[in-house]
Amino acid sequence: MGRGKLRIYLGAAPGVGKTYAMLSEAHRRVERGTDCVVGFVEHHSRPRTEVMLHGLELIERRQLEYRGSTFTEMDVDAVLARRPAVALVDELAHTNVPGSRNAKRWQDVEELLQAGIDVVSTVNIQHLESLGDVVETITRVRQRETVPDEVVRRADQIELVDMSPQALRRRMAHGNVYKPDKVDAALSNYFRPGNLTALRELALLWVADRVDEYLQEYRGEHNIRSTWQARERIVVGITGGPEGRTLIRRAARLAEKGAGGEVLAVYIAASDGLTSASPKELAAQRTLVEDLGGTFHHVIGDDIPDALLEFARGCNATQIVLGVSRRRSWQSVFRPGVSATVARASGPDLDVHIVTHDEAAKGRRSLPVARGARLGRSRIIWGWLTGVVGPAVLAVLLNQLVPELGLANDMLLFLTFTVAAALLGGLLPALASAAFGSLLLNYYFTPPLHEFTISDPKNIVAIAIFVGVAVSVASVVDLAARRTHQAARLRAESEILSFLAGSVLRGEDSLDALLERLRETFGMQSVALLERTGEIDPWTTAAAVGTGTVLRPEDADVDLPIGVTMALALTGRVLPAEDRRVLGAFAAQAAVVLDRQRLVDEAERSRELAEANRIRTALLAAVSHDLRTPLAGIKASVTSLRSGDVEWSEDDKAELLEGIEEGADRLAALIGNLLDMSRLNTGTVVPLIRETDLDEVVPMALGGVPEDSVDLDIPETLPMVAVDRGLLERAVANIVENAVKYSPHGQPVNVSASALGSRVELRVVDRGPGVPDEAKDRIFEPFQRHGDAPRGAGVGLGLAVARGFTEAIGGTLAAEDTPGGGLTMVLTLPTAGDGPPVSPELPTSAVT
Repeated sequence: MGRGKLRIYLGAAPGVGKTYAMLSEAHRRVERGTDCVVGFVEHHSRPRTEVMLHGLELIERRQLEYRGSTFTEMDVDAVLARRPAVALVDELAHTNVPGSRNAKRWQDVEELLQAGIDVVSTVNIQHLESLGDVVETITRVRQRETVPDEVVRRADQIELVDMSPQALRRRMAHGNVYKPDKVDAALSNYFRPGNLTALRELALLWVADRVDEYLQEYRGEHNIRSTWQARERIVVGITGGPEGRTLIRRAARLAEKGAGGEVLAVYIAASDGLTSASPKELAAQRTLVEDLGGTFHHVIGDDIPDALLEFARGCNATQIVLGVSRRRSWQSVFRPGVSATVARASGPDLDVHIVTHDEAAKGRRSLPVARGARLGRSRIIWGWLTGVVGPAVLAVLLNQLVPELGLANDMLLFLTFTVAAALLGGLLPALASAAFGSLLLNYYFTPPLHEFTISDPKNIVAIAIFVGVAVSVASVVDLAARRTHQAARLRAESEILSFLAGSVLRGEDSLDALLERLRETFGMQSVALLERTGEIDPWTTAAAVGTGTVLRPEDADVDLPIGVTMALALTGRVLPAEDRRVLGAFAAQAAVVLDRQRLVDEAERSRELAEANRIRTALLAAVSHDLRTPLAGIKASVTSLRSGDVEWSEDDKAELLEGIEEGADRLAALIGNLLDMSRLNTGTVVPLIRETDLDEVVPMALGGVPEDSVDLDIPETLPMVAVDRGLLERAVANIVENAVKYSPHGQPVNVSASALGSRVELRVVDRGPGVPDEAKDRIFEPFQRHGDAPRGAGVGLGLAVARGFTEAIGGTLAAEDTPGGGLTMVLTLPTAGDGPPVSPELPTSAVT
């Protein structure tokens, strides 16, 4: 059975029409004969959306009880049993009510996909996990319901449901999104034009990135090397020279002219390329390009123009920015610069910008790099022409113009062409020139003339010396060129190794980033780090980048073992043996980074276990006495009541029963706090955010304290707060009980509230002994009692639970000194306009 396909309608904000578009698609599929059902669709009482449900088969929802209320969720089992071809599942980021099959709705969708059912769903851009902080900065609203980006990225189709901010606000004003009593608040808060414009831009850019990923995958699968100018992507070729900053800023300005433009700065370390760069200047240019929103890439290439064009076409670039050569004008006569070569070879699909700068034509300030041994095609051709055609032309000229010049002079002239051939084309053209020149000398200038014989033994020695000198000179020149090439390659390798060493010293531990750097450096298609537990066990992928990764080292173009249990597998091309040294350094660093990541994870787990063990130890120490004390009182009172030796009066019985009740209440409070702390530590607290009046919640929290121990001042004009009523009540109850416990007799605790901008502050003021500044944070830790608090007064969890519940509903809890002595607890809560948007149908769905 194959996996089902996922289609997602993505919107910038509620109300743009995602659900309507999803239902329209369902009707189209039903008309084509597709078996389509509604697994879960929330129409939010919007008439036009509700009408679209007519004619579609609805799977009955599952009802769940939670905290005395009934909620409905998608019945996953019913959908699986029905086995439709397509299921509609609205609100992908929704958090299910506790007790559901899965914690999140996207996990329900994953089950349907695994069962081979196609799913059509919806999600807003603000619910993507990676954009939570960005959305909160824009709207000042923290989205508590999120879905991992990877879940949405794996969708087979993503369709953007777009609408201009003005059109959406008009739709809201007409009552098509929220009920009339909610419209004004929504338009003046979350749905302001600036907020909607920013969210729309986020959605467009996110979808554009996803489209770019699809395009790269398609180009890779079909081996398309030409540039498709679907998006402005600008490559900046930098040398590490002072002109690099000018080029980067120029490229950034070009990128700003086109929406979604991207800047990629690339430095190529090559054997016959530019001078060695200053590491300090390269680091500064890398920082600059990253500050401007671009990326920096370090690539090894033997020929800079070819490597630059290969990189540009590989990343589907549309423009290349290069600087005017820093070489002197006369140097261009012998060899064109990188800029001219790239401009000539770029073709019609790449625009090349050659930017002037202050360093143009001033020459390089560092020592020039010696000639490389990997000569270009044109130099080899010139070497053969010089070594073969040159001696022939020289022989004709000497024979016609100066036939009596003398054999020694003739040999020196022929030797000149041999040396020139070695300098231009290397060893082979020079050897051919020496052999051909010796034949010409024998035929034209050694008696008997015009015959390949030599009558005078001295001439035999002279020609032999000529051949020996020619071969020796050619060998020395070629050896020097090869040494130069090796030095240049070692320099490039040292730069890469320096980068690896720097990453170790900086503590960089991103394995994917390291593998991506390796892939770019050697120009490979994919890189994978494979591992196995034993020599005969199957390989598993620890990390991989690129497309077309392999699952076994033997399937790769290049594989490098790392011990017995790990291997590095690369695809794309076969690397020469000389590259394996640098490749080995990358492999060793990848293994170190992987071990470091696992050690960090293990250390985190150990820290969590240590913390859990500390809490467990503190719990045992606390409950060994605090739970035993009320139990002992209950036991004593029950034993007394059951005793037949004493005739208890009605007053005595009432007093004993009161003691039993007080002990039971203390036990219930202790156990309740322990259970609440356990829920907080395991992350199972799921708040149900609703619009609530404080004057309805706070009085309910005062039931556990004497009536005359608290002065309450909660104005009815306070704005509503977006909180979970049950969690807020428990938090306030713990705070007030703690304040009453430490407040002097006869001095009631003051509980008051006030509005401050988009927040509401609840202040609980007591006149007790207070808490020193250094202990104010410590009193919120579990199992902490301040000062000489007597045993039996609690296990020290009340304030810890209160802070945990407060933070779970989006508030804060802090301690301050009371003027004149005492302690003030300040509980800050978001108003309904500043919290997550609350829809009229919230009582029927759980929201986190």
